[in-house]
Amino acid sequence: MSRIAVIGGHGKVALLLAPLLVADGHEVTSIIRNPEHAADVEATGATARVADVEQLDTDGIADVLRGHDAVVWSAGAGGGDPERTYAVDRDAAIRSMDAAGQAGVQRYVMVSYHGAGQDHGVDPDDAFHAYAQAKADADTYLKRTDLAWTILGPSRLSQDPGSGRIATPGVKDAAVSRANVAAVIVATVDRSGLTGQTIEFNDGDTPIAEALADLG
Repeated sequence: MSRIAVIGGHGKVALLLAPLLVADGHEVTSIIRNPEHAADVEATGATARVADVEQLDTDGIADVLRGHDAVVWSAGAGGGDPERTYAVDRDAAIRSMDAAGQAGVQRYVMVSYHGAGQDHGVDPDDAFHAYAQAKADADTYLKRTDLAWTILGPSRLSQDPGSGRIATPGVKDAAVSRANVAAVIVATVDRSGLTGQTIEFNDGDTPIAEALADLG
């Protein structure tokens, strides 16, 4: 059993992820900003921890993460305000990486998106630019840390039922169910052979465990 901290614990993927991790024998701390979401989180079998990573400094986030074996970043500002997008998706994410190292938590799984990177090509006038650049900067920073990191790059998210099957490498304009993203996180978090990899994927025909086994 591992103790896993999920940052962004009330997100759509995280609410699907927590019960899968619990069923897999892990102890899950779902980190949320709004205390009103605690009941939803605890219904998944996770322990709710109210902590606003947007406002906490590195030491504060380290206090939240200390004692865990792995961190899953599944948080996001949700688009809209570019300033808040950078504050959460870039700055808070980067602080969480530094905090993980400070707290002695080596395993770090970042939920990014298919096509993320400094070459994202999104026009600065596009409303998506702030998110694309924030994720690019966070992913770049993570790759330069000493953490045992894996970056997941799901394609366009859907509400379809989980099939348990994916295709990797993914196709940028394809889709993947949030349930399959959650299942991929579960299958990734304990796999040391996936350290240092960026895995882009979408719904496909290969069972998740088999697809990941082919990668490491």
